[in-house]
Parts: sequence; structure tokens; C-alpha cells
Amino acid sequence: MIGSTSSSVRIQHQAATLSAALLLTMALVSFRPYLPAENVSAARGGDIVNQLGFGSLGALALLSLLCLANPATIARLPSFGWTLLIGLVIFSTSHTGDPSTALRTFAFTGIAVFVVATSLVLPRSADDFSTVLCTVAFIVLGLSYAGLVLFPDLAKHYELADQIGLWRGLFSHKNIAGPVMAMFTFAGLYLMRRGWWWSGLIIGAAALVFLLNTGSKTTVALVPLTVFAVIAPSALGMRLLAPILALAILGIITLVTIGTVFFEPVRDFVLAHFEDPTYTGRVAIWEYGVERLALHPWQGFGFDNFWGTSNALDVPLPFDMEWDVRNVVHGHNGYLDIAMTMGIPALIVFLAVCIVTPMVDYLRAPMLRENVLLADLFLKTLLFTSVNGLLESFFFRRADPVWLIFVFAVLGLRLVARTRIPTRTA
Repeated sequence: MIGSTSSSVRIQHQAATLSAALLLTMALVSFRPYLPAENVSAARGGDIVNQLGFGSLGALALLSLLCLANPATIARLPSFGWTLLIGLVIFSTSHTGDPSTALRTFAFTGIAVFVVATSLVLPRSADDFSTVLCTVAFIVLGLSYAGLVLFPDLAKHYELADQIGLWRGLFSHKNIAGPVMAMFTFAGLYLMRRGWWWSGLIIGAAALVFLLNTGSKTTVALVPLTVFAVIAPSALGMRLLAPILALAILGIITLVTIGTVFFEPVRDFVLAHFEDPTYTGRVAIWEYGVERLALHPWQGFGFDNFWGTSNALDVPLPFDMEWDVRNVVHGHNGYLDIAMTMGIPALIVFLAVCIVTPMVDYLRAPMLRENVLLADLFLKTLLFTSVNGLLESFFFRRADPVWLIFVFAVLGLRLVARTRIPTRTA
């Protein structure tokens, strides 16, 4: 009888691990892999395959949560901050041109976040979590590399007709592939630190090679900086320094990017010392966005209700603007886009809930080996995606893989600060 009970528990834990791997894999792969970038907006917004796919994935996540997750672990995930943030997002859907459509868009975002959250609470141990990471990484990397051979026109990004294609794999753009591959690089390092040498080495090396071929110099440079900022303080016995370094890096890069719009001395410094002081035309977009934000600073223009809508398209541009920025798909700065669509108060709440609180959670994590290693993984992922949000806009963007790995890091730090992580399932 005891043996039968033990076997039943073991099967339940294995099912939980399998479900977590499936949920996270499908969240990153999506139901439209290798989709050309020009078709992404339409497919994500009203594509029936994605609607049915993510709806079904949400149902599977709910079923797994009810049947396979540890109730005590689930109870540690909700917070007042997240409740307030979700409330502000829902409120922002009420003052758009089409509130019902905005609410449906947010619901799609919510399902994707729920799926990622479920994939975090299902694994019962560090070994289970490592199995999930290995499974997801090998599938995503395998499909991405296979795409380079089988679908080169879809798995590569061509900015010029005669250019050697930059790798994007199964993702819609190289700027999405880069951060995902960075996360897998961190995952490979995490696995090696745990003693899963071969799995970690293969995943880390394959992800790094792919990252190098996405063509993003900023992304490539940020990976070693992120690893150093998190690992070095721990190695020196100064763990408190890691989140301080992370916030300092985020602050400095904020200053030299969108800070150039607000501070003339910073702009002069960037003009004098940076190879591309416009950040590939982003400064013009930020200037336009900040000017428009001044019209609705407290509640913004409404959720998903600026770029690509009449709020941007129907406004005449100054004659001296370098180029027409009204037709861009987003503001190329996630923080600015939150302020523009939901208001400055919502941005402040977002920063408190998704940047500052996870840094505190990192310090609150028990000084146990598995908790420390997982906290390091999540902090690296959080720092990398937070900085990436200064040059791209993915926050609350439905099932954008970069948004999902950002949420993965934020919620992961919350769990690791409140849960003792055993090495293996009993």
C-alpha cells in the first residue's frame, strides 16, 4: 500500500514536470512559428489559430494547476502589487476607442502570463526545474536551428537584399530571438553550476552561437555584463551588491538612451562618444512619444491604443522631424509605451512591482544552494530583459516571448524568495 502511494506521488510529480515543460515550450514557440515579421501583428491580434491555441493552453494550465501543483506554492505567488498593476491595466482598457477589443487583447496577454506562472509552480524540485529548462531549451533551439536549414527565408532576417541573413530561428524577428537565446545562455550556465555539465554546456554553447548570429552587438555585449553583475558579487561574498549593480546598470543605460531626450548634457555626451547616437532612429520616436505623452500624462491613451491607431497616425508632424515616426509598430522603449498607454502612475507601479520588488526578492531568497542558483538565473534574466526594454517594447505585448521570459524572471524571484527549493523530489 505504501509502495503504491509512493508510486502514485512520483507519477504525479513527473506529470507536473512534463506539463510545465509543455506549457513553457508552447508559450515560447507559439502556434505560429516561423511567421514573417510583417504578419505578426495580425496573427497575434485576431488569428484564430493563436486564439484557439492559447485558449487551450490556458485551459491546460488551469487543469494542471488544480490537479498537479502544490497548493502552498500557488499561495505564495499572488501579491497586492500584481493585483494593483492588473487593475490599472484593466482600467486603461476602458478609455480606448474600442474597450471591448482592448479587454480581449489584455485577456490574451493574461492567459500567456498565467501559462508562464503555472510552469513555474508545477516543478517540485531543482532537478524537476532543470528538466523543464532542458526540455524547453532543446526543443526551441532544435526548431530554430532546423529552421535555418529547412526554412532559411523564414528563419533568417534580411535587412538588405544582398545581406547575409541574420538568424531569428522560429521567432518573428531577430530582436526577439536574441533575448530568448540570452536567457538560454543563462540557463546553460545555471545547469552547469548545478552539475548538469553536458546539458548546460550544449544548451549554453548552442544559444550563444545563435545569439552571435542575430547581429545585435548590444545584446551580445550585454550578456557577459549581466553574468558579471550577478555572479561576481556572490563569488566575492557580497551578494547585496548584485541587485545594486543591476539597478545601476539599468539606470546608466536609461540615462544614455531615452535620457538623451530629457537631458541636453547627456545628449551632447552621446553625440560625441557613441557610434550611433540616434540608436537607429529611436531618439526621434522617443521625442515624438514624450511630446504626445504630455497630453495625457496621468492615464495615457489607453491600453494598446497609441502606435498604429489614430492617436499617432492622424497627428501632423513638425516639418523638421527627420522621418515619419507615426507608422512605427511601437515606441522602441517599453517603459515609455507603458506611460503612453496607461499613464505615468501605472509606470511607477510597474517599476515597483516588476523591477524593484524582484530585486528585494533576490536578497530575501534563503541562503540555500538551490535557491541561490535559481535566484541568480532569474536575476540575470530580469536584468537582461529590463535593459532590453529600453530599446524595444514588449511589456504587456500579448504572447511576445521576451515579455514572457521577463515575467518568468519576475515571478521566479518571488517564488524562490518564499519557497525552500529541494534538490530532488522526495
